[in-house]
Amino acid sequence: MSISIHPSAIVDEGARLGEGCRVWHFAHICAGARIGRDCSFGQGVFVGNDVSIGNNVKVQNQVSIFDAVTLEDDVFCGPSMVFTNVYNPRAAIVRKAEYRRTLVRQGATLGANCTIVCGITIGSYAFVAAGAVVQRDAADFALLAGVPARQIGWMSRFGERLHLPLRGEAVATCQHTGDRYRLVGTHLRLEHEGQ
Repeated sequence: MSISIHPSAIVDEGARLGEGCRVWHFAHICAGARIGRDCSFGQGVFVGNDVSIGNNVKVQNQVSIFDAVTLEDDVFCGPSMVFTNVYNPRAAIVRKAEYRRTLVRQGATLGANCTIVCGITIGSYAFVAAGAVVQRDAADFALLAGVPARQIGWMSRFGERLHLPLRGEAVATCQHTGDRYRLVGTHLRLEHEGQ
């Protein structure tokens, strides 16, 4: 399996891309980027130098992944979603030493046109709705929506809403996979994998 790079894309010397990666029209991958295998970068994507991306990450059209962002395996970045890396930018003040690190954990989905404000962690398999503005950490499996984003529910690994309260003691099973989840307080965990 090889790497596919469209002729209009720019991949700077020194960038590391794993096998099976696809880089589409007018994308730019900077020299310091570290990217796993089987990733896809859509039209107009930018990946900065101080960026780490795991395996099987899908980055849709017009997404910029700026320095200080880490995406773990199986993350989905919807079209035109936004990362930031400076909390209080000013054109006349250089704040490169003040970048705040952002971590997106395994399996999370970041919907189209959402904004991830720097310095937070998006939990594993969390699901950020289209257009949401996330300013605080998101729990594993959390479903977030709105401006500013707030948690409105829970999502399975499969990407279907689980019928659970936001907090308390409860159990739910994903209808598609048979995975069983247990809610304790405000934390949801995968208790048993289905078939």
